[in-house]
Amino acid sequence: MSSHRDEPRPFRYDAEVDPGEKRHVDYEIGETYLGKPVEIPVTIVNGEHPGPRLFLSAAIHGDEVNGVKVLQEVADRYDPAKLHGTLVIAHVLNVPGYTAQQRYLPIYDQDINRKFPGTEGGSTASRMAKVVYDRFVSRCDFGLDFHTSTRNRMTVLHARADMDDEGVRRLVDQTGVQLTISGAGAPGMMRRVATEDGTPLVTVEMGEANRFQPLLIDLGRQAVENVLAANEMYPGTEVRRPEFTKVLDTDAEKRWIRADHGGLVEMKWGPLPVVDEGETICVVSDHFKREQHVVSAPFDGFLVGILANPRVLPGHPLVHLVSITDEDREAIRAAYDRVGFLRHGTFHWMGRTDPERLQRLLAEDDRRRADGGT
Repeated sequence: MSSHRDEPRPFRYDAEVDPGEKRHVDYEIGETYLGKPVEIPVTIVNGEHPGPRLFLSAAIHGDEVNGVKVLQEVADRYDPAKLHGTLVIAHVLNVPGYTAQQRYLPIYDQDINRKFPGTEGGSTASRMAKVVYDRFVSRCDFGLDFHTSTRNRMTVLHARADMDDEGVRRLVDQTGVQLTISGAGAPGMMRRVATEDGTPLVTVEMGEANRFQPLLIDLGRQAVENVLAANEMYPGTEVRRPEFTKVLDTDAEKRWIRADHGGLVEMKWGPLPVVDEGETICVVSDHFKREQHVVSAPFDGFLVGILANPRVLPGHPLVHLVSITDEDREAIRAAYDRVGFLRHGTFHWMGRTDPERLQRLLAEDDRRRADGGT
């Protein structure tokens, strides 16, 4: 981890970016079968003024692209002449998976996000992780790692973070993300390893794989701007505080509810992503509706992950449910009643709704288009 100084300083990886310079780099982290380099796109914006170093990354899973758009906008937006500190932006960490439109490294299905801090003599994923960690992550003071759900699923906007770490708690508060699931993360996760090494890192989860969802992208960009403002890294920016924040405790019961039968899924929850124990989440039926299988909530829960594909086989995940208290339920209800699911830019995975709320969301969508998408 770097230390703040009174004077601006170069950012060094195995090259050097001077204060006041913005540099776009294709950085080699491996080779193809043909011996050609595998290069990740990195932007380094090194401010003319001293300040902390913020690491930003996306597409560590190659099909998760909302964050790629967030970082494209961030890299274009900020002027090094005004910046206090440094932005280190790793646009796409898993280039082979991104190129193949797959979550993991192709062929061997290796998850880079279980291989940190990496090793020089390890697997392909482990070697890539080591380069990323040594050259970029470890040289920063804190960071945000942008994710979505994998294909055929949807995740609501939330943070995942080790809230037992003081630096992480502070960073989560700065982002303005309303809902956080607390937990250290699995061994080998980039955020876990970085946090344990003294570089607080927070995962921001938002939306679906392989698509852009503009309003979620706006919220991701706002999270970055909030962090810059909170750390006085960019004059003129202000932290936009949410109306409330809520942490879902790491000890809460979590469960993927899976299909026991193949068929078509009709979601019955809604209009908000909260269900009570015994409430019907969905119904799985055959094409003749001769067999209908009701899937009920095993406990009061918040639907963090939701199936986006209406076709299932036995064992396919339907929803990711996290248990909640009555206080949690009201906090979540307040958040999503205010913004609805318009924030996610899609209706196709929704459960039931009511006509008034749907008309309100559609009217808001019309207003945005009339205002040029703002």
